[in-house]
Amino acid sequence: MQQRQARPDIPGGTARACGRRRYRGRGRSGGAAARAAVAACVLLAGGGALAGCAQNAVAAQAIQLGTAYVEVPTSGTTEAYLVIRNNGPTDQLTSARTSAGGRVTFREPAQAGSTTMKTVPDIAIPADSLLRLSPDGSHLLITGAGPMKGGTQITLTLVFARGGTMTVEAEVTNPESGGSSYFLN
Repeated sequence: MQQRQARPDIPGGTARACGRRRYRGRGRSGGAAARAAVAACVLLAGGGALAGCAQNAVAAQAIQLGTAYVEVPTSGTTEAYLVIRNNGPTDQLTSARTSAGGRVTFREPAQAGSTTMKTVPDIAIPADSLLRLSPDGSHLLITGAGPMKGGTQITLTLVFARGGTMTVEAEVTNPESGGSSYFLN
């Protein structure tokens, strides 16, 4: 064991010969303040790391949007179709809008297997599923939108009850000229 040396510059102070020293004028309260400051920094850094983890959890959202397309409007009306993947609990598509303006309503078959459509207030997104909005199933009806030209894109902004607001680029296509690749994906 090493001997302690008397330090005349520190009142009543001694230090180990290994080089550890006491700081002048800082008795026990100074060390406690330094430890508290270090603890505060550790808590702050840890809190920042946890906040980063929370952001990563939000970034890995349950709802994912896939291929989307909008048909070239005829008589001021068109339909939009897209793929929605839900990796989480049941959700609902509650509203939508387009970068081309107009009004977006939700449509689905009046009865199973029917080609007659009805307007609905929202579209249910089942838990852990892939939902393909299509002409013979649930889809978006767009009325009163501005001009849309085949081969361009518009942005669809979708609002989900749990998943929040998300956007997807939708290709404007003309199915009559073979300009749609939606059903091939």
